[in-house]
Amino acid sequence: QLQLVESGGGLVQPGGSLRLSCAASGSTLDAYNIAWFRQAPGKERLGVSCISQSGVTTNYADSVKGRFTMSRDNARGMMFLQMNNLKPEDSGLYYCAAFTTFIGLSRCTMIPSQFDSWGQGTQVTVSS
Repeated sequence: QLQLVESGGGLVQPGGSLRLSCAASGSTLDAYNIAWFRQAPGKERLGVSCISQSGVTTNYADSVKGRFTMSRDNARGMMFLQMNNLKPEDSGLYYCAAFTTFIGLSRCTMIPSQFDSWGQGTQVTVSS
């Protein structure tokens, strides 16, 4: 069973940057489809970004395109989310998630119901 632990959240001013990390243990990360999700208070959990098993393909929510970059380091069992030019609407609890069903080496998905391994979340607050 894969365990995921996020870190790197915090309070940042608008226009600032944060780098979220997610450490995987219990299994090798290269067999997993992975993604980042965000949940604001009282709202549903939404996909922010995903990356294919090969690492070749990344997809992003329209609201973060051009500002966020997701990456994975299978050898270290890590995934990352570099967040630049942060806006107040980026605030929320950020989760990393994974699942093993093969969907293709160059495809990824941000549908929450497909994921069966979740971290505990790390809080990101963007405020002046």
